[in-house]
Amino acid sequence: MAVQCLLDRITVNPDVMVGKPTIRGLRITVEQILKALAGGITPRELLEDYPELEPEDIKAALLHAVELVSEEQVFKVGAGV
Repeated sequence: MAVQCLLDRITVNPDVMVGKPTIRGLRITVEQILKALAGGITPRELLEDYPELEPEDIKAALLHAVELVSEEQVFKVGAGV
């Protein structure tokens, strides 16, 4: 599946989950998925816990996080520049 197709699964709506990025407008946030994975929940377990999720949704959440991190810029801050 193409990168943009995966990212299209991530939606932002101020009326859903306080505007946090969600999966396909569902009340499942990217944050929930990432926290679950970081906490040791397997993708299979996530799909069992949330039957409305599809494997591509988990990939989309991970890709969304990668996109955000790749846009970060780090600046050296300090005296004596």
